[in-house]
Amino acid sequence: MFSLGGLTKSTVDESKVWDVIIIGAGPAGYTAAIYAARFGLDTIIVTKDLGGNMAITDLIENYPGFPEGISGAELSNRMYEQVKKYGVDVVFDEVVRIDPTECAYYEGPCHFSVKTANGKEYKAKTIIIAVGAEPRKLNVPGEKEFTGRGVSYCATCDGPLFVGKEVIVVGGGNTALQEALYLHSIGVKVTLVHRRDKFRADKILQDRLKQAGIPTILNTVVTEIKGTNKVESVVLRNVKTGETFEKKVDGVFIFIGYEPKTDFVKHLGITDEYGYIKVDMYMRTKVPGIFAAGDITNVFKQIAVAVGQGAIAANSAKEFIESWNGKSIE
Repeated sequence: MFSLGGLTKSTVDESKVWDVIIIGAGPAGYTAAIYAARFGLDTIIVTKDLGGNMAITDLIENYPGFPEGISGAELSNRMYEQVKKYGVDVVFDEVVRIDPTECAYYEGPCHFSVKTANGKEYKAKTIIIAVGAEPRKLNVPGEKEFTGRGVSYCATCDGPLFVGKEVIVVGGGNTALQEALYLHSIGVKVTLVHRRDKFRADKILQDRLKQAGIPTILNTVVTEIKGTNKVESVVLRNVKTGETFEKKVDGVFIFIGYEPKTDFVKHLGITDEYGYIKVDMYMRTKVPGIFAAGDITNVFKQIAVAVGQGAIAANSAKEFIESWNGKSIE
């Protein structure tokens, strides 16, 4: 094996049957891996990246044990190092399909086939899906064309490129306000644009926004992002009056929520009408042996919640395997 950004480009034996394959390496996936390994389960993580949305969050202040706050990248790194401590293999790849054998729906042990974008196929007794959700798009003209050229979904990643420049942050929740405050703190000229007449963010963040003197434009949506080779302006529309106007900006940072990344499991019938995976209190899906944890389950999107669900999912996977009482699965 060789390292790729802290991950393993795999020569993992594809004939092996793992006790648990965990898909995703955010806080839910990391925690599930730690618990599964401590339970003595043969565990592997298959993931596109490390840390998920946690890794690109500038400052996390509400995770227990860090009263002064911790960067998302640092917290992700600590979780990853703990996973490595328990000998869990972490493979860099994207899962494109999961196929259970017929026995997964009835009685008796079976294998799950996990196929990846790199043409690999891994087998497991149980699956824990912890892929999280990706930033929701505005879906307006110019957004796709200027992504990476002024349009961003990560202030930590791209904020330093806009120091001294004018940007808008789109959104009204905790993430939008946190990222606006971060951009302001490093010297970016920020205006916050929100489609409603008030913010949904925690009061403490709204207070900080006022204290920082960050301008806001409420009841307003972005209808177009314009430019030549990079972002130069946005077209805004007041949702109450219908008035449109153009504002010159160098960048657009979008934080309007997330979309579940579940296309690869929709054929299993385990998702709801919004694409999130439906689970019970034990993180079980309707397919025995497949569990899910974290943002993908459409719960309160917090690291603490994902961590708890990851632990429950690992325990449920252990109990599922033990329920076969020594029946051969190979």
